[in-house]
Amino acid sequence: MKRRELFSSLASPFKKKEEVKQESIVRPPYFIDEDDFLSKCISCESKDCKTACDEDTGIIIIQEDGTPKLDFNLNGCTYCDDCAIACKEEVLKVEYRKNINTTFSIDLIKCMSWHQTMCFSCKDPCMVDAIKFLGIFKPEINKDICTSCGFCLKVCPVEAISFNIIENNVKEEE
Repeated sequence: MKRRELFSSLASPFKKKEEVKQESIVRPPYFIDEDDFLSKCISCESKDCKTACDEDTGIIIIQEDGTPKLDFNLNGCTYCDDCAIACKEEVLKVEYRKNINTTFSIDLIKCMSWHQTMCFSCKDPCMVDAIKFLGIFKPEINKDICTSCGFCLKVCPVEAISFNIIENNVKEEE
């Protein structure tokens, strides 16, 4: 093996992480009507939701159509309400706050902990302690506690954590 091939193979996990694109669209957790959201966000020129979010977590990106979406590859959502407060179009409102319409899961084949390697990188950033370990090595996400903030996704060194969109957002806060 040549030196260049060696270093390329060592860097490939990091390149792969950068190339991962979020295929599903996850919207900020502060709106009710998708049609109203789309029409108002497309016509909004200031994109104050993104500017407000950049100061906190920087998870909001603006798509080509002018609508905001959350990108968990960048960071997680703290539910700080800043994007909703900044929205001049009033499509994002604090009173519409709900958990993000996703569910997170751990791929047992990819997860280092499930293969007897001590790794707590998903557990450490979890603000609500939704990731528990069975014994020392077997992490599980408690879906009843998880707020779908996404902080665990970015930090996983082997991309063992993924998310799926929940069609009917039944995970609303009480």
